[in-house]
Amino acid sequence: MDTLHARADWESVGDKWFRKTQQYTEIFDQDLDLDNYVVAGAPYAGALALWRDDSKLQAYQAKGASKPTIDIYSLAGKKLRSIPWDKGHIKSLGWSEEESLLVVTADGNVRCYDLQGDFSNFTLGHGADNFGVESCCFYDNGMVALLGNNSLVTVSSYSEPRPRLLAATPEGRVHSWAIISPDNTLSRSVEVLLSVGSTVYVVDATDCEDKFVDSGPFSHISVSPDGRYIDLYSKAGTAHIISSDFQEQIFEHDSDSQTPPKYVEWCGSDALIAWEDEVHVIGPGDQSSSYIYDSTRVHVISEYDGARLITNDFCEFLERVPMDTLEVFGHASESSPASILLDAIGQLELESPKADDYIQLIRANLTEAVDTCVNAAGREFETRWQKRLLKAASFGKSVLDIYNSDDFVDMCETLRVLNAVRDFNVGMPLSFEQFHRLTPERIIQRLLQRHEYLLALKIARYLKMPTDRIYVHWASTKVRIGADDDDTTCRQVVERLSGKPGISFEEIARAAYHEGRGRLATELLNHEPRGGRQVPLLLDMEEDELALDKAIESGDSDLILSVLLKLRKKLPLASFFRTVNSRPTATAMIESAAIDDGDNSLLKDLYYQDDRRVDGANVFIRESLQQPDARTSADKLALAAKLLSDSKENMTELYALKETTTLLRMQESLDRDLTDSFTGLSVNETMFKLIRLGYHGRAKKIQSEFKVPEKVAWWVRLRALVAKRDWNEIEDIAKNKKSPIGWEPFFNLTLQAGNPRLASVFVPKCTGVEPGETIDMYEKCGMKLKAAEEAVRLKNVEAWERLLEATGRGTPEGREIERLGNAAFKK
Repeated sequence: MDTLHARADWESVGDKWFRKTQQYTEIFDQDLDLDNYVVAGAPYAGALALWRDDSKLQAYQAKGASKPTIDIYSLAGKKLRSIPWDKGHIKSLGWSEEESLLVVTADGNVRCYDLQGDFSNFTLGHGADNFGVESCCFYDNGMVALLGNNSLVTVSSYSEPRPRLLAATPEGRVHSWAIISPDNTLSRSVEVLLSVGSTVYVVDATDCEDKFVDSGPFSHISVSPDGRYIDLYSKAGTAHIISSDFQEQIFEHDSDSQTPPKYVEWCGSDALIAWEDEVHVIGPGDQSSSYIYDSTRVHVISEYDGARLITNDFCEFLERVPMDTLEVFGHASESSPASILLDAIGQLELESPKADDYIQLIRANLTEAVDTCVNAAGREFETRWQKRLLKAASFGKSVLDIYNSDDFVDMCETLRVLNAVRDFNVGMPLSFEQFHRLTPERIIQRLLQRHEYLLALKIARYLKMPTDRIYVHWASTKVRIGADDDDTTCRQVVERLSGKPGISFEEIARAAYHEGRGRLATELLNHEPRGGRQVPLLLDMEEDELALDKAIESGDSDLILSVLLKLRKKLPLASFFRTVNSRPTATAMIESAAIDDGDNSLLKDLYYQDDRRVDGANVFIRESLQQPDARTSADKLALAAKLLSDSKENMTELYALKETTTLLRMQESLDRDLTDSFTGLSVNETMFKLIRLGYHGRAKKIQSEFKVPEKVAWWVRLRALVAKRDWNEIEDIAKNKKSPIGWEPFFNLTLQAGNPRLASVFVPKCTGVEPGETIDMYEKCGMKLKAAEEAVRLKNVEAWERLLEATGRGTPEGREIERLGNAAFKK
């Protein structure tokens, strides 16, 4: 039966079943003996890093000296890259979740390489160069280093490394240690397990706690990938499996071996112990499943859902048999609906009527059986079993009246992608669980690092994912390592990417620039439609004027302003203005920004370079208005006048500036001599204030100096005297026979100031008023009798009658008004 054949190589440990799937054979060349290398594997079926084991160098000296390298291979044995190494003694190799290789040297230097050989570096600090690095542990995006003085230094991000010390650790020899990654701790920070003496200490950022374990010392400590369990392997050969909070003893296993194991790792959530040529998956007591490798050393790489076993000849994946697979193929599966559905396919292929009998037998559980077959297909590495299980599921769902096929379709898509990346030429044998934890986006990123562009494109299109990043990566790689000349490379890139949405030519151009191909970078930038993406690189390339032109073409004022600000900081002032003045838009932006910011210094320089004398003078004038004292203000105006002095077109403005300067200097003298402040007043206001203060002579001097017209001077004098309430002076003025401004202003202002008696003095002098208006003027002064006399004089009967009625005929004043009227108007 199919089920018997499928489980032929299963092994049990207690009630758990394990299987080992061979994924690649004849991996490494015969001249590469993996026994002599330190092997570090990236998670999620990632690359292998090989570094010659220092303890076995002697065996290779006879073959001749060669430069040491770190060699990177796929799990199928395909060499991806060699990294020459002469940067010091390597203490540890590790991988990030993003498949970046971490190389840590004894003096605390760390280099982070991608698969293309690009790297960043940082130092651990905290005395690592003095005490030395003993060993390191790595997790998804961080690491912890143990120094020679037992200090622990942690780095939580490789992109922004900030090494920091964990809490102080106990003295004594550290027999072994391990870490629990932040994703699996309550504190969300890394925790370190140290075997010191017979106990274990848990160290985090703030505390070092003794867990009072008495079965040590431990030669190995290992934490399960999900962070739930810890394997403490004692030097006596006993493995203690406990919960990660040290509260529960899961089981103990006696390995019955005095030889220290090479690996104490995990197969998913199951403990694993490996010696040179022997791998055990262990359970309570002496239960275990053993895998023996004749005459070859095995390397173990733990995965979230299993363990990868690697030798010179093959790569295998060891895992606990998934539940759905057990349901279909397990020892108790003969009566399970999924197993019966799989058998029905065999009968259907034989055209036996038993196929229908099997379907009717599991009719009530047919939906469950279909789902189980679909899920089991995803857990298979062999395409033969994938097809058979999917065929069984397809047969089952065709019988059902209602079935949602979304999961079936998704599984078919997933398996197509998985089978493609598992191919020997790619060498990424992901399991179903690893596929979903890694995500298709990161799988494509790994393919790009391996230059598998065609496969990446096919997968992206198949899964309906954007492809722009793939094209950009291809083009960036081509300009970096391509052998063609700049023109050919540019033409090939543009032709290939023309019409593709979302392409960033700026990123490709930046790659060319970093490779030293500046001309190619400039050509590629011409095809970048977004000005905001062109400009930063052009600035980096010292193409300042071109960057400014591109920013202006974009019409983005913020972008233009940012370029101008960078150019101002970068260039000498003269060069900056030469660049700006030939571009009106840039000039206007600089001028507007300087005005908004109140940067008068920049405005003066701009106007001077552009020979804009009036605008430059206006800046000095504005500054003059802001000065606290007349002297400084006058100095500013003098500078403004100097700017305009060479131009005949600005004589009017020049005259006004000189007058204003003279006024300011006179006001400065007044401020100094008198007790009041005149700064900021106009000529008329200065005269007004002087007259009001009684300094008529000084006011006359101001009038003479600035040629104030006589009419204006009389107005200023009148208002000042009224404000001062100097009625005597006003009466003296009234004795004059003539006023340049007439006498009506005298009448109005004195009346408004509350002196109707004095105002009435000016009524007879107002000869230019309309007939009858003098009647109203006397009436406004409260002199009704004088108003009546004026009405009689003017023979205005209507006004006389109105005044009589308003005064009252019985009053003495009324009788006098009536007498005047009767005498004048008697018929």
